[in-house]
Amino acid sequence: MVSGEKDKVFSSKIKYDGLMDFKEFYKFCYQWLIEEPELEVIENKYAEKISGDAKNIDVEWTGFRKVTDYFKFQVVVKFKVINLTNVEVLQDGKKLKMNKGSVEVSISGTLVKDYDGKFERTSTQKFMRSIYEKWVIPSRVKEYEDKLVKACNDFLAQAKAFLDLEGKTNF
Repeated sequence: MVSGEKDKVFSSKIKYDGLMDFKEFYKFCYQWLIEEPELEVIENKYAEKISGDAKNIDVEWTGFRKVTDYFKFQVVVKFKVINLTNVEVLQDGKKLKMNKGSVEVSISGTLVKDYDGKFERTSTQKFMRSIYEKWVIPSRVKEYEDKLVKACNDFLAQAKAFLDLEGKTNF
C-alpha cells in the first residue's frame, strides 16, 4: 500500500469504436507502460462477461515507480470494452481474424510524496515536510508532476495511434 501525500496530476481517457486486435492492443499497452515510464504494473482486475457472440471486458492496472526516496509515480489504467466480437477481414486477399467493438481507455497519474511515511510520524515532521515542499523543493515537485503528466499523455497518444493504425490497416 502506498502511504504519504497523493496529488492527482492527470486524468483523461480515449474512446475508440471499430476494428482492432484486442489481444495485441492489450499486450502493446502493457509493454509500453513497462518500457517507457518504466512502471511496475499489477493487474488488479480482469473481468469478462459474455453475452451471445459478444464480450464485455473490464481491466484495471496499477503501475508504480519509485522516482526518488521521496517521490513515487502511481498510475491507474482502466479498459472498458463493450460488444467485442470476432470478425474476419480481407487484407491483400488474405482473411485475418480481428475484433470489432468499442474500447475506452482511461488513465490517471498521481504523484505520491513521502511514500514511506517517513515525515508522517509526528506533527513536527509533518510541519517540516510542508516547509520542505513549499520552500526547498517546489521546482522539483513541478518537474516530477510534469514528467508524470507527459508519461500519461504519451500513453494515451500511443494507445490511440495503435488503435487507429490497426483499424485502418486491416479494414
